[in-house]
This record gives sequence, structure tokens and C-alpha cells, in this order.
Amino acid sequence: MRAGLMLLLVSVAACSSVGTKRESPREVRSLLGEALAPPELAPEREEALEADLAAARSAYESAPDSEEAAIWVGRRLAYLGRYQEAVEWYTREIEQHPESYRLLRHRGHCWITLREFERAIADLTRASELMLTQADAIEPDGQPNAKGVPRTTDRFNILYHLGLAHYLSGDYVRAADAWRACLEPSHANDDMLVATSYWLVLALARLGMTEEARALLGPIHEGMDVIENSSYLALLLHFRSDLPAEEFLAPADASPIDRGTFTYGLGAWALAKGDRDRAEALFTSIVADPMWASFGHIAAEADLARMRGIRRQSPSGDSPPQR
Repeated sequence: MRAGLMLLLVSVAACSSVGTKRESPREVRSLLGEALAPPELAPEREEALEADLAAARSAYESAPDSEEAAIWVGRRLAYLGRYQEAVEWYTREIEQHPESYRLLRHRGHCWITLREFERAIADLTRASELMLTQADAIEPDGQPNAKGVPRTTDRFNILYHLGLAHYLSGDYVRAADAWRACLEPSHANDDMLVATSYWLVLALARLGMTEEARALLGPIHEGMDVIENSSYLALLLHFRSDLPAEEFLAPADASPIDRGTFTYGLGAWALAKGDRDRAEALFTSIVADPMWASFGHIAAEADLARMRGIRRQSPSGDSPPQR
């Protein structure tokens, strides 16, 4: 099986190098039942990402039993918006590395992007169990931040995404449990701390647990050492002070993903305070944006679907993937 797979990979890499037509991402459907257009990439960006994928495939061909090499092929597919292919790739590799919490972590992230939350929960729960006896480690960045310094760890990413999958499913109790556990690795740096605190505060607000939310907000301050998550920090400062969120983050300075994050946070906070009309208006503005792989976009879809009574059946079937 390995020999056949390697032959296939060689063929794919060779086709890419001579300019054969590239794969197009498959259609993804939103939680509102709408088709989501494949992500548009600038030609030079797509060229760079395709080159990265070809390099990852080449590295895998040289070490087909390497967990690390397998992970990077899947990650590079996902960066191109080819999430279903990434899931299929990870699924094959998990068969070869059934104890790999890292492969399960990355497949779980793809399931979230594909709006397959129960499948994400299955993968990320298993990953968290497998990692219980393992030392934490920095997760390398595929798309480095402005300082080129990786800011997350394996344990953080597993628990963070597990909390997110529960939150998107509407299970705020289990989401809060996952994010409470995630606070431990998050104290390693302020980027992880503000990301975990942000989502945990939102889950607690949905549960009416205002005292615990207030305690989380207490240590948050403007001088935190944040490289990647300025939108989360701005929203936490807004939650804490009730000053306009724009005091802390000028929308003009935000990336498209940050704008979605920022808008979702404002809507989620409004909803927690009982202002359903404002929340729905903000969520509706987010889902009109083409950046549909962002967590803010997915969360806005999930909240709107619940507001509108829309039930979505998994296009992949009802059962989570086998571990």
C-alpha cells in the first residue's frame, strides 16, 4: 500500500511541476445551507502555496513513515482551501499512526472548517486522551506571524479547538470545561492566554456565569505581549470596561479575518446581554463576507442557524470517524 501511495505522490508532484491544471477545492456548505465559494487566492499567493505543497509531498516521499512529514502535506492542502482532501489525507495517515494526537488535532481542525463538529469533537477528545502522558511542545507555524515566533503548543491547540467544536455545537458547558483546561498551557504566553480567555468568557456569558467571567477579565490589560491576537485582546478589554471596542482596535488596522473575529465578538457579547437584534445584524454582516474559514464566520453561522431554527444534517453521515 505504501509503495502505491508513494507512486501516486510522485505522479502528482511531477504533474504540478510541469504546469498541469491544479486541483480545485471542493464545495463546502454553510450551516445555513448555502454553498461557500472556494477561497480566492492572489496568483502569486497560490503559486507559493502550491510550491509549499509540492515541497511537503517531496519531503513525505523521502520519509513516508514520518508523522511530521505527513502532517505538513495535510496542512499545505488546507492552506489551499482543499479541506476535504486534507481530511482524506489525515485519515489515511492516522491508519498508519493511530496514536498520533497531532494528526488527530489537525484533522479535527479541518472538521471544524467543514462544519462537522461532532467529528471534530471525536478527534480532539481522542487527541487530548492520547496526550495526557506526553510532554507539551511548541507547534511549528505554517503561516508565521509578524515576528516569526511560533506562539502555540500541541496541548493548547488540542484543547482550544475542542472547546471551539463544543461551542459551535451549542454545548457551552463542555466548551467551558475544555477552555478551563486550556488555561494551563495558555499561561505560557499572552497570545494563547487572550485567545483562550476570550472564548471562555463568551461560553461563561452564555451560561450566565458572570462572576467567573469577571475574574478572567480582571488580569487583562492593554500592555499584554500579543503578537497575533490583537482582536481578542481588544474584545476582552471591551468586555471588561464597556468602553467602545473601537477604543482598543481600529477596524482599519485589522485584517479581514480579524474584522470577522472583531464583529463576531461584538455580536456574541450583545447576544449574551440580551440584545438579539443587534447580535443578528452583526452575525448577518459576517456571513456575507467571503472569509468563511475563519472561526468568527463559522460561529456567526452557528448562532444564526440556532436563531432561525435551521437544523443541518452532516453531509458525511451521522457517525463520527473511526479512531
